[in-house]
Amino acid sequence: QGHYWSRVGKSWAAAACALRINRRGTAEALLLLALLAGPAAGLAVQRRFRSPTLTNNFALDGRGGRLYLAAVNRLYQLSGPDLTLEVEEQVGPVEDNPLCHAPQLPQASCEHARVRTDNYNKILQPDPAQGVLVVCGSVYQGACQLRSLANVSAVAVRFPPAAVFPSMLNVAANHPNASTVGLLLGPAGGRAARLLVGATYTGFGSAFFPRNQSLEDHRFENTPEVAIRALDARGDPARLFSFELNPSDDNILKIKQGAKARHKLAFVRAFLQAAPRRAPYAYLALNSEARAGEKESAARSLLARICLAEPNGRNGSGGGEAKKLTESYIQAALQCGPAGGDGFSRLVSVFPAEELLFGVFERAAPPGARPPAALCAFRFADIDGAIRRARRACFGEPDSGLVAVLDSVVQGTGPACEKRNIQLQPEQLDCGAAHLQHPLAILQPIKATPIFEYQGLASVAVSSVNNYTVVFLGTTNGRLLKINLNSSVKIISMKEIWVAYGESVHPIMQFDPSDSSYLYLMTSYQMTRVKVAACDQYATCKECLEAADAYCGWCTMETRCSLQHDCVNSTEPNFWTSASEGEQQCPSMTIISSEINIDIGSQGIIIQINGNIPSLNGMEMFCDYGNNIYTVARVPSNDVNHFIYCDFLPREKYPAFPSNQDHVIVQTAVRVNGKNIVWANITIYDCKRTGNIYPTTACTSCLSTKWKCYWCTEDYMCVSRDSDCEDSLKMNSTMDCPQIVPASLEPMPTGVSQDITISLANAASSKVIEFVGKELTLSVSCGLVEVYNCATGSADCSQCLGREDLGHRCMWSETSSVCRLNTESPQIPVMCPAPEIRKIEPLSGPLEGGTLLTIRGRNLGRRFNDVVNAVKIGSVRCAPLQDRYMVSEEIVCQTGEARSIFSDVVIVNVSREGKSREQYSYVLPEVQSVAPGAGPKAGGTKVTIRGSNLHVGSDLRVLVNNTKQCTDLIRTATTITCTMPAMELTMAVRICVQFENKSCINENITFKYERNPIITVIKPTRTSSSLKSAPVDFYINGRLYTDDRLAPDEYMHPEEAQHTSKFSLKYYADPQFSTAKKEKWIKHHPGEPLTLVIHKEPDNLGLESDEYQVKIGLISCEIQIVSDKVIHCSVNESLSTSERQLPVTIQVGKFNQTIAMLHLGGGETAIIVSIVICSVLLLLSVVGLFVFCTKSRRAERYWQKTLLQMEEMESQIREEIRKGFAELQTDMTDLTKELNRSQGIPFLEYKHFVTRTFFPKCSSLYEERYVLPSQQLNSQVGCQVQETHPLLLGEWKIPENCRPNMEEGIALFSTLLNNKHFLIVFVHALEQQKDFAVRDRCNLASLLTIALHGKLEYYTSIMKDLLVDLIDASASKNPKLMLRRTESVVEKMLTNWMSICMYSFLRETVGEPFFLLLCAIKQQINKGSIDAITGKARYTLNEEWLLRENIEAKPRNLNVSFQGCGMDSLSVRVMDTDTLSQVKEKILEAFCKNVPYSQWPRVEDVDLEWFATSTDSYILRDLDDTSVMEDGRKKLNTLAHYKIPEGASLAMSLSDKKDTTLSRGNLLNHEHIFFILNQVLPTDELIEHKKSHRQSHRKKVLPEIYLTRLLSTKGTLQKFLDDLFKAILGIQEDKPPVAIKYFFDFLEEQAEKRGISDPDTLHIWKTNSLPLRFWVNILKNPQFVFDIDKTDHIDACLSVIAQAFIDACSISDLQLGKDSPTNKLLYAKEIPEYRKIVQRYYKQIHDMPPLSEQEMNAHLAEESRKYRNEFNTNVAMAEIYKYAKRYRTQIVNALDSNPTTRRTQLQHKFEQVIALMEDNIYECCSEA
Repeated sequence: QGHYWSRVGKSWAAAACALRINRRGTAEALLLLALLAGPAAGLAVQRRFRSPTLTNNFALDGRGGRLYLAAVNRLYQLSGPDLTLEVEEQVGPVEDNPLCHAPQLPQASCEHARVRTDNYNKILQPDPAQGVLVVCGSVYQGACQLRSLANVSAVAVRFPPAAVFPSMLNVAANHPNASTVGLLLGPAGGRAARLLVGATYTGFGSAFFPRNQSLEDHRFENTPEVAIRALDARGDPARLFSFELNPSDDNILKIKQGAKARHKLAFVRAFLQAAPRRAPYAYLALNSEARAGEKESAARSLLARICLAEPNGRNGSGGGEAKKLTESYIQAALQCGPAGGDGFSRLVSVFPAEELLFGVFERAAPPGARPPAALCAFRFADIDGAIRRARRACFGEPDSGLVAVLDSVVQGTGPACEKRNIQLQPEQLDCGAAHLQHPLAILQPIKATPIFEYQGLASVAVSSVNNYTVVFLGTTNGRLLKINLNSSVKIISMKEIWVAYGESVHPIMQFDPSDSSYLYLMTSYQMTRVKVAACDQYATCKECLEAADAYCGWCTMETRCSLQHDCVNSTEPNFWTSASEGEQQCPSMTIISSEINIDIGSQGIIIQINGNIPSLNGMEMFCDYGNNIYTVARVPSNDVNHFIYCDFLPREKYPAFPSNQDHVIVQTAVRVNGKNIVWANITIYDCKRTGNIYPTTACTSCLSTKWKCYWCTEDYMCVSRDSDCEDSLKMNSTMDCPQIVPASLEPMPTGVSQDITISLANAASSKVIEFVGKELTLSVSCGLVEVYNCATGSADCSQCLGREDLGHRCMWSETSSVCRLNTESPQIPVMCPAPEIRKIEPLSGPLEGGTLLTIRGRNLGRRFNDVVNAVKIGSVRCAPLQDRYMVSEEIVCQTGEARSIFSDVVIVNVSREGKSREQYSYVLPEVQSVAPGAGPKAGGTKVTIRGSNLHVGSDLRVLVNNTKQCTDLIRTATTITCTMPAMELTMAVRICVQFENKSCINENITFKYERNPIITVIKPTRTSSSLKSAPVDFYINGRLYTDDRLAPDEYMHPEEAQHTSKFSLKYYADPQFSTAKKEKWIKHHPGEPLTLVIHKEPDNLGLESDEYQVKIGLISCEIQIVSDKVIHCSVNESLSTSERQLPVTIQVGKFNQTIAMLHLGGGETAIIVSIVICSVLLLLSVVGLFVFCTKSRRAERYWQKTLLQMEEMESQIREEIRKGFAELQTDMTDLTKELNRSQGIPFLEYKHFVTRTFFPKCSSLYEERYVLPSQQLNSQVGCQVQETHPLLLGEWKIPENCRPNMEEGIALFSTLLNNKHFLIVFVHALEQQKDFAVRDRCNLASLLTIALHGKLEYYTSIMKDLLVDLIDASASKNPKLMLRRTESVVEKMLTNWMSICMYSFLRETVGEPFFLLLCAIKQQINKGSIDAITGKARYTLNEEWLLRENIEAKPRNLNVSFQGCGMDSLSVRVMDTDTLSQVKEKILEAFCKNVPYSQWPRVEDVDLEWFATSTDSYILRDLDDTSVMEDGRKKLNTLAHYKIPEGASLAMSLSDKKDTTLSRGNLLNHEHIFFILNQVLPTDELIEHKKSHRQSHRKKVLPEIYLTRLLSTKGTLQKFLDDLFKAILGIQEDKPPVAIKYFFDFLEEQAEKRGISDPDTLHIWKTNSLPLRFWVNILKNPQFVFDIDKTDHIDACLSVIAQAFIDACSISDLQLGKDSPTNKLLYAKEIPEYRKIVQRYYKQIHDMPPLSEQEMNAHLAEESRKYRNEFNTNVAMAEIYKYAKRYRTQIVNALDSNPTTRRTQLQHKFEQVIALMEDNIYECCSEA
C-alpha cells in the first residue's frame, strides 16, 4: 500500500505542497512542481515490528545493535537490524491510584482504593557505560527502574532502598497524556552520570488531577518541572534519582504553586548540542500556555538552554565546576511563520543538526482535522547571539525589553536584573554568573520563515549528505516524507512513503548509529526501520541524478545507482557521481565517424569518453560489439580527454543485414574489468541494398538516405561512391529521378476493360507513353483509381441514381428492382418512385420547435440538396441536418416554430411527394411545481418537477441558477425526476426547464439551498468490537458529509478522503456479564417477585444505564441500579408461560449474551398433581421393569450372537482391505516399472483430443462409422489406424468446377467472421431463435473454435466480450447460476478454450496420475469375480455395480504365448470364475498394455487353445458342446468348468473364422444363456429354483452387508486418487497454467466492476468455469485423453470420483444421513480436506501477480503456432455457413438494427456471401 501510494498517487499532493512552499514567483512554483512529480518513492520500509498495545518510546544502544521499545504495559528488546524480538517484559497493569503515594514508600498509606491501571512509559534512556536502561512509567507517581541493557526482563539495580523519599520516586508525569522528556548526561570531570528530566505538572489544579474532593497533592513538593537527578548505578542506591546539588532548589526549576494554572508546560524533547572547545549544552524544547501580559514571553513554543559545566574545562570535556540549573537556565521563544502572516505557534518536534535546529510547528485546527504545520530552521549561531545579548542587557540595559527574570518559578539566590557596572566575560554571557542565579527569559522571539508547509506533520529528523541537507518528516496519518534541501535551504526534491496508514509518527526519529542510511521511527502500534534511499530503482545514470536524491549517486564502474558506501572505491575521484554534480556528468561515449560504408569498411574506431570516468590507465579494457566479439581497447598514456582506440570488426564478422533494411546497427560498449560502462551505436550501411529493397522507388530512396549515396541512371543501381557509375549519368537530387506525373482518374466500373494513360517525368524520352499490361519501375506519386459496382450498396432507386455525384454511371431498373451500369449513351434520365416514409420519431415536440425529428424510409432523396427544402410538417418547415443525412434511408431535421397547437403528417417532396402514416404533434409543455422545494447545499437532493407534456421533444435540460444542470434525468408525460447539483452558497435559485435548448418553461419555479447540517457531537463515542478505532462518516443524499467549518485538505490521500469526518468511534472488547454466583440455572416460582443481580466485568465502554437491556424470555427486566460492577433489575409482571425454562439475556447495542436459564416451578396444585402422576408412573415403571428385564435377557443373548458375527465380519473386512491394498500396491509397482512415459501412456494426439472434446457425440458416431470397421489386425500388430473425422481431412471435398468460387465465398465469409462486430451480432442473433437448440449452440461454438484456432488471441477477445454480456444478464438475476450449465454459445466456447489452453498441463502433469488411477481401478475390479451378464463385480466404487454375493474365486497364473504386441509369452493372472471372454480380455491387456487400445485385436478375433498334455489340446470357448444345462439354460464355460490347473500353458492366436465367444452385449441378448459364478445364481436375480447342495450350506446374510466392499476398494485406490487431486489442484513451481490465472483475474475484474463482493459468488464462478466445465468432463471421459477402453463399469466408478471432485469444489455444506446415496457417503470424510485444498488453490492463484495482456497473447499465439495445420478450417466454415443460411433473415435484421454493423454495411457483405455461395451451389448442382 505504501509503495503504491508513493509511486502513483503522490504527484498531486506534492504539487500542492509546492504551491504552498514557495510564494515568491511563478517560475519557482513551476520548477518545484516538476521536481515533486517524481515517479517513484525514494524510501523503502525494510523491517517492521508490530505491538499489540499503544507504543510510547523507543531508544537505541550506543552501537545500534539493540533497540528498546516501550509500549503500554509492555517492554520489548529487539535486535537492531532486523527488529526481531529478543525479550518481552510485562510492566502493567498494576494496582495504583494517582491520589496515593507510590507503594515503595514503607510509610505510605492511602485512603483511596487502588484499581488496575495501565502503565504508560514516560522515559526510556539507555546508559551503555553503566549497562543499564532507565525505564520510568506513569504508575506509582512516575517511579523509575534500572534494568539490564543485555536483558530488559532483569532489574539491574534494586531500587528503592529501605530509606527513600517521595522526590526520588516522583520522577515522571503520572498521567498517560502528560508529557515527560529525559536526557542522559554522561559522566564527566569525575562526576557520575546524571539524568535531566522535564515533566508536565499533574498535581492539584491541573487538568490531569482526578476530579474529586481530595486536596491532597503529592506532586508539587516532590516533582519539579525541570530537574537534574543522580544516576550513579554503581554508587549509593539511597542517592539514585535524588536532586544532585545542595541546596536542591538550585538544581531544579519549579513553577510557583500560584502560577502553575497559568504556566502549563508541555515538553517536546531534550537534547545535547556539542561544539568544539566547550562542554555541550543541554536544550529543552517545550510549549508554554503563558498568557499575554505576563512579564515573560507569551509565545507558546520555547527553547531553554542549560550549561552542564564551566566552559573552561580541559579539552572541552566539561571538567570545570558544575553549573547550577537556575544559574544557567535561559529560555527564548521560537516563532515560525511568514513575515506578517499567521504563524505556527505550537512546537511539535525538533531535531538538532550541526549548525541548524529544525523544528516542526503547527497551528490550531478544528477538532478532528489535521492541523496545518510548517518546517522551520533556526541557526544555533543566532540562538547563541540572542542569549549573549540578553545577559549583557540584564546588567547593561534591564529596561530594554530584551530580557526578564522568570518570576513564575521558585527563584535562586542573588539579585534580579538591574543596571550595574559589571563587565561579563564570554563564558558568563554563555552560561551565567554566580552573582546572577535567576532563570532568565528572552522577550524577543527568535524568528524563522517556513521552509515547507504541510498538514499533519508530527516529527522531524535531519541528515547532511553530499552537500545536501535531507529532512525526514513524519505525519499524523502514517506517512514519511523526505525533502532534499540545497545549500540555500531550498527544496529541490521530495519523496514519500506510507509507513503505517492512519497511525501517527512519534515526534522523535533516530538514525541507525552503525549505518546512517537507515532511519528508525515509531508509529502508534509499530516500530519501523526505513532505508533512507531506494537507489536501485533508477536504471540509468540520468534517472539516478535527475531524482536529486542526496543519498543516491552513479557508481560508474558498476553501472548502477547506489549509496556511496555501497560503491567500490567511491571515495576516489570520478568513481561515484552524486546528484549535486548534475546529470551532465553522467558517463557517455561518442564514436567519431559512427557511420561506416560496407564497401569501404574501417580498420579502427576512435571513442571519446564524456562525463565522470575514473582514470582507465592500467585497467583491462575491450570494445564489446555483442555476440561475444571483443577487440582490445587502448588509451594513450598522456590522454587527458579520455580518447580510446579500438580495432573495428573484421569484415567477416559484420552482422547480417535485416531483411528489407539497408543498414545494420552495432551496439558498441567499452568494457572495463569485465563490465560494460558506456555504450554507443555504429551504423554499417550498404547503398546497393537501398536500391534493391525499394525497387519501385529505387532512385528517390537512394538519394534520400541519411548517408551519402549516388544513383547511376544507366546501370539502374545505387552506389556509395560516384566513381562506381563509370561513364553513366549520375544523379544527386531526388527531383531528377523518373516520376509519374499525378493525374486524377475517373471512377471505373467493374466488368469493363479500359486503358489507363500515365504521364512520366524525367524519363528517357519526354513524350507521353501509353502502355497496357506492361510493367515499368518508376518513382510514383501515389494515386487512386476508384472501381465501383452498381449492384453493391444500392438498395433502392435513390441510392442507385445518387451515385451520379460520385461519377458512377448507374441506372435503376424498376421492373427488376436492380441497380445496374448505364451503358447507353447519352444516358436516359430516370425518375424515382415517391418517397416512402416508414417511421418518424419522436411523435411530438414543443411549439418553439428545435426538435430533432428522425424520418426513416426509402427513396428519401438522391443527395442532400434534394431534401434541403423538401421536409414539412403540415405547413411548418423542418430543416434537414447534412451530417445526419443518409442517402435515401434517413433524414434528421430540426423542426420549425409553430404558432399554435396542431398535429399533421410529415411530408417529404423529392420530385414526388411522400407522406408519413403517423402524425407529428406540436404541443405546449407546462411546468407547475417542484418538490421538495429545499435541500442542503451539498447537493444530491432528488426533486420531482410536475407538469404536463413533459415527455415531448428530443432534448431536455433542467438548469439550476442558469449555470449548473440537474443530473440523472428521468421523465414521463407529467413528471421530471433529477438530482440537484451542489451549490457554494445558501440561496434560492431558479429552476429552468428547457426543451430543445430554447427558452425556459415557467421561470417562477425556485429551489432553496440551505446550510448543510452541522454535527457537533456523537454519543456514545465508544463501543464493543475487536477493532481499535474507526472514523465515523455521515452521508447527505448519498454524498459524503463534510463540515463547512473545516478547511479542505489539499494533500489528502484518496484513502483518507473517504474518512474526512472529525468524529471517530473507539472500539473496545465486548462486555462480559454473569449472574452474581455465576450459576447457569436460576429457580423461580411464578407469582413471586423476581429481582436479578448481574455481575459486570470492568470495561472502558462508559455505558449509561439506558444502554443496557435485560430480558427474561421475551419479557423485559426493568433496570434499577447500574454501577461499575453490578446491575440490578426486577420484573413486575407475571412470568406465567407455557415454557418452563426462559433464557436470561442481556443486550448492549447489537451484542447479546445469555448468562443463565430461569427455571419456573409450579404451585401447590401442580405439586399434588405431580405426586399423583409420579405414583402412577412408579407403578407403571415397576411393571415395565419386569417386562424389560425379561426381554433384555433375550435381547442380550441375541446381541451377543450378533456381536460375534459383527466382529467376525469386521475382522474379515479388515483382512480383505489389508490384503487387497498389499496386492494392489505390488501390482501397481510392477505396472509403474514397466510403463515408459513416452510410450507406455497412450496419449491421444492433440487433434483427436480436440475433436473428441469439442464433438463428443460426433466422435462416437464417426468411430462407429469409420474407425471400428477398419480395425483389422494384420500379422504385424501395431499399425496405426487413421481416423477420418471430417474436420481432420487434409482436403475439402467439393466438385472441382465449383472449388474456386466456393473457396472465394468461404474466404469472404471467413473475413466476416474475423470482424468482431459481425461475429458478436451473428452469435446473439442465432441464440435468440427458439429453434436454435442447445445442441446447435454447442456445435456452433465448437465449429467457431476450429475456424478461429489459428487466431486464439482474437478468439479469446470474442469469448470475453460474449462472457461480459452473459455476466450482465446473470448479474441482474442470480449471478451464482452463471456458467452452471452449457446453455449458450459462449459457455461451450469457454469449455473449448479451457481444453486448448490446458492440454499441455493435462499431458505433462495430470496425465500420469490419471492413467495410473484408471489402471488401478481396472486392476482392482479384475481382482475379484465379475458377473459376465450384468458386469457387476466384487470390487467397485459404485453401489449399482456391486456384486452382492460372497463368491469364492481362486486366482490362476497361466503361461500364455501370443505372437503380437511385441511380446512372445507371459504369465497372466486370472480367476477360476472367469469366462473364456474374460480370460481373453485379461490376456490381451497383459500383452498389449503398452499399445494403444485402438490397435488391440478384438476378443472375437482371437482363439484360445489349452495344451492339456503334450498331445492333447482344446480350443476354449464360452459355449461349446461341453456347456452345462441347468433349468433349461446353458451356463457359460469358465476356467473351473475346464478344470484348468495352476501354471497351465495356453496359446492365443488370430482366428480366421468367427468365434463363438460372446461379448457382454451379445450375452444380454441371449435369453437361454446365463452365467452362474461357482454354479450359484446371484441372490438378487434368483427366482424360485431348486436349491443346490452348495446353496443349502451357504450363510444367510443381507445383501447390504457387502457395501463394505466399497470401502475396501476405496481404501486401495485412495493413494492414486489423492495423487490425481494433488496434480490437478497443485501449482508447479509457484506458477499455475497461464489460462487459469488469466481467466480467474478476468472474473474478479468483472465482479468488481459490478459491485459483486460476495466471495461465494466468485468461488462459484471459478468452480463453474474450471473444475465443473473442464476437469469433471475429463475425469468422466478418459477416452478424450487416452487411447483406452472405457467400460461401463469403469465409467460408473469414475462417476463416483467425479462426484467427489464436484463436492470438494462446492461451498454448500453436505447434508448427509443414513438415506443418502453411497456415492456421496463414500468420500464424505475426505471432502472437507479436499475443500481446503481447493480454497488454498484459488487463494494461491489470486495472490499471484496478474498477467498482462501481452503475456497472455504471446501464450495464445504460441498455442496457435504449435497446432497450426491440424484442422481444415474450410470444412468448419462451411458448417457454420449452414447456420448462417438457415437464419439468414434474422441475421440480416440483427446486422441492420446494430448501428456499428449498419454503418460499416456488414449486412450487405453478408448478403454477398449468401448470393455468392447459393449461386455456386446452384450452378454446381445444375452441372451435376
